[in-house]
Amino acid sequence: MRLAVIGAGQIVAEFLPHATEVPGLELAAIQGRRREHLETLQEQFGIERVYTDLDECLADASIDTVWVALPNSLHFEVSRQALEAGKHVICEKPFVLEESELEELRALATARDLILIEAITTQYLANYRWIKENLDRVGKVKLIQSDYSQYSSRYNAFREGTVLPAFDPAQGGGALMDLGIYAIHFVVGLLGRPLKVTYTANVQRGVDTSGVLVLDYGDTTAVCVCAKDSAGPIRSKIQGEDGWIVVDGSPNVMASVTHAANGGDAEHVDLTKYPHRMVEEFLEFERIIREHDTAERDRRLDHSADVLSVVTTARAATSTATQEETE
Repeated sequence: MRLAVIGAGQIVAEFLPHATEVPGLELAAIQGRRREHLETLQEQFGIERVYTDLDECLADASIDTVWVALPNSLHFEVSRQALEAGKHVICEKPFVLEESELEELRALATARDLILIEAITTQYLANYRWIKENLDRVGKVKLIQSDYSQYSSRYNAFREGTVLPAFDPAQGGGALMDLGIYAIHFVVGLLGRPLKVTYTANVQRGVDTSGVLVLDYGDTTAVCVCAKDSAGPIRSKIQGEDGWIVVDGSPNVMASVTHAANGGDAEHVDLTKYPHRMVEEFLEFERIIREHDTAERDRRLDHSADVLSVVTTARAATSTATQEETE
């Protein structure tokens, strides 16, 4: 996989030091706006080429895959351009902002026989795979609760009137799209698309700064709590008729898992192999692209579509709350 990194923000800075842990991944290029910064990254991480022009980057025939690591509102357009240029696409979460956008990208990837996949660490972590494989240990699942609340470093500026992308609804900002998306992936990856979605949000100036999402599965209820305006304990909990599972820490890292059957002793599980959460997903992306595994592509896209369906309904509730706020 000869990768072009599109973007040079925080998520890129997190992953680049660990790129060498992914056999078969070659850092062919990085594209962004500030050449000086890009050249610093190039020298530090052995990236072959630097581009400030996206079209030039996508025209580079030596690149077979692009990783779209840009603000949320740019995901769709840049992914579309990359697919049209004949590149496989790995796109950061949240994939896109509208269901129609995902449908268009999926149709384009299928027609051109390309890999298109969402980068969402939750789905690839070994501890999450253990939960999926051992979910029957708790018996019939009755309740799931996934909490991811973190006081944002940008919230003080927001309170003072400065709206940065993380809190700009037009750019896909807000608690649900930033932190809540991991909790949604956690639940939907286990139970699939829910029957009903309800999102009750704290809305300020048109954006959800925190909220509670309820996913109704009939005889199972899941609750996702996300916040950027306040902090709280971060964990996920699965309760079943025969036992429970608890994940310590955020659903995008899942540092450890604890399980117990009713009346039994707790069992601690930690299958973490790599020091950074993104390594496992990129190992799988490299395999999917190398083997041209379109069946896995389609399975992953089905999951992303289920998540986006939840997000669409929840964002509609935020829009309604915004209208009420301004009336």
